[in-house]
Amino acid sequence: MSKLSFDSVEVLIYDPVSANRAATRAAMFALGFRRTETVPTLESFLEAVQKSPPDIALCEAQGQTEELCSVIQQLRQGAAGYNPFIVIIVTAWENNATLISRVLSSGADDMLLRPFSTSLLRSRIETHVDRRKGFVITTDYVGPDRRKDTNRPSDIELFEPPNSLKMKAKDKLSAEDIARKLNSELKTAREKLTSEKLRRDSFQVCILWRLLQDQPLLAGKAPPDLVKLQLLVKSVAARCNGTEFASAGEWCQSLLASAEGLAAGVDRNASLHLLGHAALSLHQLFYPEKTTADQMSEIDATVALIKARNQQALAS
Repeated sequence: MSKLSFDSVEVLIYDPVSANRAATRAAMFALGFRRTETVPTLESFLEAVQKSPPDIALCEAQGQTEELCSVIQQLRQGAAGYNPFIVIIVTAWENNATLISRVLSSGADDMLLRPFSTSLLRSRIETHVDRRKGFVITTDYVGPDRRKDTNRPSDIELFEPPNSLKMKAKDKLSAEDIARKLNSELKTAREKLTSEKLRRDSFQVCILWRLLQDQPLLAGKAPPDLVKLQLLVKSVAARCNGTEFASAGEWCQSLLASAEGLAAGVDRNASLHLLGHAALSLHQLFYPEKTTADQMSEIDATVALIKARNQQALAS
């Protein structure tokens, strides 16, 4: 492996504890990092990422795990900064399985338990330079591929995320070449993120519609699946702005109107029918190659798996 050079790498450290920020900064300095910014709050972390995305971020999870994971998810989904693909290493003091699972499910690249040695930190950083995991995009997750069984059939496509850390530390490109290469890769990757999220989310809207058909709906009390559908549709509508799928906004409005009718107890059958029509039409926009029969076959197969899994969970 060629010698890595970290002097031009932009680093952002978030930690609410001043002594810990200083210790992490000192460790990074010892490794050769010279462009490091530290912030004490999640608000300032988010502001820094939006203003000037770093190449690598180190974030402390202890104390605000849920809030940090939410910020990382927003970032990975493209809703919190121009570069959703920065390398993110989360640190924590507690070796807690729930915390670790939550952090890795947020889309972070890595998790490092404190106290850690400088050599271990370097080893982890080198991994994200040379052997960074491919990213996947699903409805609920954007980030490194965490699948344990790589032989299991899946339609989820891996892609290599833009990695400005590698461009600077290993490829040692000029500032002009890095800017050009990163902007080009980010444009392609963000377009992929947008299109794949729209495809995944529109399919999930159809799944939620089918699940709602078997659920009791009480006026004034929206079931969780209906709430999730409404949030998902709003996200799709926002993501379509300024894209070739701007026409999807009309179907999103129809979906939201039908969902409001269901929540208010307006003619259940008519509302579900309109909801289904709008959901399938939205899905068709992102999968023009599929027939209605193909759509329904895939939707019904997925719904059957969900129901079987739920029944198994109830029985256990």
